[in-house]
Amino acid sequence: MKPAKYAKVKFLNRDKSLFFSALRENIDAYFDNNHLEKTGGSKLLIKAIFMLSLYLIPFGLILTGNFSNSQMLLLSVVMGLGVAGVGMSVMHDAIHGSFSSSCNVNRFFGASIYLLGGNVYNWDVQHNKLHHTYTNIHDIDEDITGKFMLRLSSGDKLKSAHRFQHIYAFFLYSLMTISFLWKDFKEISLYNKMAESGLVKPFPKKELVTLIISKIGYILFICVLPLLVLDITFGQWFAGFMAMHCTAGIILSTVFQLAHVVEGASQPSVDEKGNIENAWAIHQLNTTANFAGSNKVLSWYIGGLDYQIEHHLFPNISHVHYPAISSIVKNTAEDFGIIYNNKTSFLKGLNSHIKMLHNLGHGVV
Repeated sequence: MKPAKYAKVKFLNRDKSLFFSALRENIDAYFDNNHLEKTGGSKLLIKAIFMLSLYLIPFGLILTGNFSNSQMLLLSVVMGLGVAGVGMSVMHDAIHGSFSSSCNVNRFFGASIYLLGGNVYNWDVQHNKLHHTYTNIHDIDEDITGKFMLRLSSGDKLKSAHRFQHIYAFFLYSLMTISFLWKDFKEISLYNKMAESGLVKPFPKKELVTLIISKIGYILFICVLPLLVLDITFGQWFAGFMAMHCTAGIILSTVFQLAHVVEGASQPSVDEKGNIENAWAIHQLNTTANFAGSNKVLSWYIGGLDYQIEHHLFPNISHVHYPAISSIVKNTAEDFGIIYNNKTSFLKGLNSHIKMLHNLGHGVV
């Protein structure tokens, strides 16, 4: 008999949990010996200012009305780069609590998600609690489960259209940030269902007020304001809106998918008792992949998310430290006979993801 759809999952195997104890000692020794804080510090503050400027300055320039339609469209694309940059390099660390040692600073920069149309509470539950704990587990990890026209999980039903998903997937990825406008409301009933088994807490009523106000604020900011101050048609505004969101969506979705829907990243099933026969840290290594290589500019822009293994094992450590600690994680994993799945470059990771889309779409996986 299978466990309930949203049942709480337990990670077993005490022997293999020795790996994480050893790894933590090695990581702590690195920070102690180098007299470093695990948070982002001034490097991350400078990056936050840059990414927020990349988003807000082009928007301010558009609102001046001093640019042609084609120039405003280009500025909208730049805004999309800023949206993705804020999401990966600012909001992400802040909501994980690794941006700063100050809770107030983390809350302030975590609130940047409202500028992107998202919601702090929902992101914390969906990403920090569910995705990071139950990575690649069908029904619980939303990143791979129940996507429209996509089969990212072997647990999802195979449909005939999925045969072509490796072709059309990236178009759907581009719509990711637009879905924030309604997806956050759908999460309310989902979290309440999950709460029945204690997987998460019921959606708090006070958060509904924040959710509604923040969505209205975002619509006024990004939708109504340009139409009020600029002499443009709704169609022209919509083109800019889509250019911004599609740019941000395809970057964010692709980066996140390259971490978990690639060759070598497993999608384990729970047993009849609702258990995963592995320690949590081993589960993270088995279900996660890096695509870290020598491209430091890319790594800087995407907030170190090419080092997803390090991030999943130590989400409380800022991404600015991932390149330095990656060798420690890799060497410790190899000492314990655990595979460290690194695709060595973005293009190799992308190719592996496309292969997985093809295989999942044809029922090979």
